[in-house]
Amino acid sequence: MYKHILISTDGSDLAQKGLDHGLTLAKGLGAKVTIATVTERLPVYFGLDAGAAAVAYDGYGASQRDAARNTLTAAKAAAAKMGVTADTVLLENALPAEAILDTAKAHGCSLIAMASHGRRGLGRLVMGSVTAEVLAHSPVPVLVVR
Repeated sequence: MYKHILISTDGSDLAQKGLDHGLTLAKGLGAKVTIATVTERLPVYFGLDAGAAAVAYDGYGASQRDAARNTLTAAKAAAAKMGVTADTVLLENALPAEAILDTAKAHGCSLIAMASHGRRGLGRLVMGSVTAEVLAHSPVPVLVVR
């Protein structure tokens, strides 16, 4: 049925439920797993000079990368604890839904597992739910965990 499951996580508590559910399903099916997390682009603020913007971008990018790597390390450890072998993918400076869909296609995934929403704060209200966007555009089934 599902041979390769892409599990998207942002490290939040709800995303952990999505990860756990996706890993449990993969174990039961003997499916291959790829775990992905996305770092978003730095919002551009007008009024910053080029030097201040460069410093802000470097600091933002480094902290996003570190947090994402920690998220993936924890997710891979959770998979190993369940006896599931998982690859990890860090998708940097990307639009989350687009990156998730592109990764599912590039890896030949037959299912995407993700939480109903993550920790995207005000941007979630303004931009809409990443999960809703993945649901709307995914060519493969999407398992949404609440």
